Amino acid sequence: MWLNFVVGTLDQGLVYGIMVLGVYLSFRVLDYADLSVDGSFPLGAAIAARLIFDGYNPWLATFLALGGGALAGIFTGLLHTRIRITPLLSGILTMTALYSINLRIMGRSNIPLLRAETIFTRLTEWGVPESLTVTILGSMTVGVIIALLYLFLHTELGFALRATGDNEQMIKSMGVNVSVMKILGLALSNALVAFSGAYAAQAQRFADIGMGIGIIIAGLASVIIGEVLVGTSSILRVLVGVVFGSLVYRLVIAVVLYMGLKPTDLKLMTALLVIVALASPALKTRLRLNNIGR
Repeated sequence: MWLNFVVGTLDQGLVYGIMVLGVYLSFRVLDYADLSVDGSFPLGAAIAARLIFDGYNPWLATFLALGGGALAGIFTGLLHTRIRITPLLSGILTMTALYSINLRIMGRSNIPLLRAETIFTRLTEWGVPESLTVTILGSMTVGVIIALLYLFLHTELGFALRATGDNEQMIKSMGVNVSVMKILGLALSNALVAFSGAYAAQAQRFADIGMGIGIIIAGLASVIIGEVLVGTSSILRVLVGVVFGSLVYRLVIAVVLYMGLKPTDLKLMTALLVIVALASPALKTRLRLNNIGR
């Protein structure tokens, strides 16, 4: 029983860890609070589920979901950079539009994938136990994404993206097109979030129109928890840390539910987790100062 509990929590942490890496790109690297994540996550799930339900290759469906997320990020970026809408409102407008688009793609509010072939069921054809397919494929995918992000953020383009979030005026004075950097960052972020949505739909074997509600809060909580617990001394450490934060976040949620908390209280629990994570650096500093003063 405990083994199933641990494996189930690990699976969720890995699948949603892909989403957290996307949130990290917009929230920390680009310094952009992107609420369109609440729409791009179910967008990825809707595209993948619809195509798989109609009999298309699950890998093709998953990568088309990634492309759909990138388009959503580009749309948010264009609203902000071309029409001069604030980041917060740009994200809200995209999220609102995506709700209707997702319903159009799905054709209904829920698509079951109970008997459909997914990227996870294909692993069983190679002899992988069904109970470990999400763990194995999720670990491999997260590892590849972390490696690719690490390499990208150390390229010239990656440095420009990081500098855009650190000091927009400085990077603009160096001749870098800040608008293009923002659109690129939002496209990458939402592509990863939609990719995670496609994975989540196939792992839980259904896509639902409401599965993106509050996903940005879960992503932010995981990023902050990872930064607090693992640290931010290097990019690789942060990338690994935010995925670790996703695992810790899912573990805390699973433990609380196991102890009897009602699912309707999860939003309250998430808010408390974020508050504790945000308050941790200040509390650690205060404790350190108290120890020095003794």
